[in-house]
Amino acid sequence: MKYHAVLFDFDYTLGDATGAIVAGFQYAFARMGLPLPEPEAVRLTVGHTLEDSYTQLSGDALPARQAQFCRLYREKAAPLQVRSTRLFPGAAELLAALHAAGIPAGIVSSKGAPLLREVLRALGVAHFLCSVTGGDQVSRPKPDPEGLLRATAALELAPEQVLFCGDTVIDASAAQQAGCGFCAVLNGTTGADAFAAYPHVHIAPSLWELKDWLDL
Repeated sequence: MKYHAVLFDFDYTLGDATGAIVAGFQYAFARMGLPLPEPEAVRLTVGHTLEDSYTQLSGDALPARQAQFCRLYREKAAPLQVRSTRLFPGAAELLAALHAAGIPAGIVSSKGAPLLREVLRALGVAHFLCSVTGGDQVSRPKPDPEGLLRATAALELAPEQVLFCGDTVIDASAAQQAGCGFCAVLNGTTGADAFAAYPHVHIAPSLWELKDWLDL
């Protein structure tokens, strides 16, 4: 394996929190007097910041309303995510194999780090990870490379020594700007063709296939 570390996005890359995310959106929209978004419409926003997702679904870009949405969303979704998030098939085995091989693995996500750590502990995989970089720890979210560069620097590695695996073109763009290798993972709503415009070293149809491709 040519990479010295592997970093992952979380939602729709390693884990599926769809039920909690949809519940959080619908709860917040109801409390704000807005029509409830359809579950599939919510799914298509996963990977964006909560503020951007709210604006995409409501057409409302007022900062005060975005902040109200985020507060209400977290009120409902956070406890549900800890209880109901599930790993995609092969995720635990992939993280365990990286750990056994002595290859550092970390997460760079738009989700807040404290919540993400709770979710990872509940899933029983937190001990496989050397770092968790959340959206609350950066001033500029993905596709800005700040989070990736922060995680890479903490490993004392050059970006080209690190592989970033994600499910959206937001992740692909972040990897491109950071100078990391990128592997697309097709667990989310983005199809393989969408990644053609971005540098990538592999497109993994599943995490089991990614584990094999990494020769673990």
